Amino acid sequence: MESRVTFKSDGLNLSGIVHTPPDLSPGKRCPVFLVLHGFGGNKEGHGQIVIAEQLAKWGYVTMRFDYRGCGESEGEHGRILCLDQVADTSNAVTHMASRPDVDPKRIALIGSSFGAAVAVYTGGVDTRVAAVISSGGWGNGERKFRRQHPTPEAWARFSNMLEEGRRYRERTGKSLMVPRFDIVPIPERLRRNMSQGSIMEFPAETAQSMYDFRADEMVGKISPRPLLLLHSANDSVTPTEESIELFKRAKQPTELHLLSEVDHFMFGEENARVAHIVSDWLARFFPASAL
Repeated sequence: MESRVTFKSDGLNLSGIVHTPPDLSPGKRCPVFLVLHGFGGNKEGHGQIVIAEQLAKWGYVTMRFDYRGCGESEGEHGRILCLDQVADTSNAVTHMASRPDVDPKRIALIGSSFGAAVAVYTGGVDTRVAAVISSGGWGNGERKFRRQHPTPEAWARFSNMLEEGRRYRERTGKSLMVPRFDIVPIPERLRRNMSQGSIMEFPAETAQSMYDFRADEMVGKISPRPLLLLHSANDSVTPTEESIELFKRAKQPTELHLLSEVDHFMFGEENARVAHIVSDWLARFFPASAL
């Protein structure tokens, strides 16, 4: 079962799609997963749909939604700032907690890539979050970007872009617009995995926001709530070291799984091993039926 919803975040209407379990009985309150999309994507991404539908089959209410400025949500198109997305996620928790079919004490986050970093950060600052699953996430924006722009020439181009963005705004009062692959490079072979309608140009402030973002500093605050970190062992977009560094800073109960047979968009690949890992972890740490 799917239903379209809207909810408020800082005065903006955000668009979401709620999936409910097929056997949901009247009056039953279920645990929830909020499905957080990646950089410049939207709730219609294949990976977001796959995981939302799978979790619903396993007995969870899920909501995949568009961050402000993305997809069908209100807000300046493409102006993505990390702490705004954290606020949107917390406001999504508030919205879902008000539903009669939701257990307000059992609302979890599952995010991919940029959405994974936001999930970790939000889990650290919002104690209402009961569990976090991060797929291909990152903890330190500067460290991530240095590995995504690894040569001296590439790093100089990226650094100059950030500086020019600051100068341009000082001169004109407007934002310098930057192509998305100048911010986060994605190999040609993987670009078909991006959500249809993905944003292709961003203000330079978006890149600066990501550069300054430090989910590393919040991951230890998730404990004693459970955290699952998933990452491709050979990730072509977000360096694998990012999830390793998050794991080093996390506290128990935390698990890290590195998988060799998938790449960055692992939920969209519908890999059976990934599904088994998630299912097993849920059974142990966040079961659909409260123990």
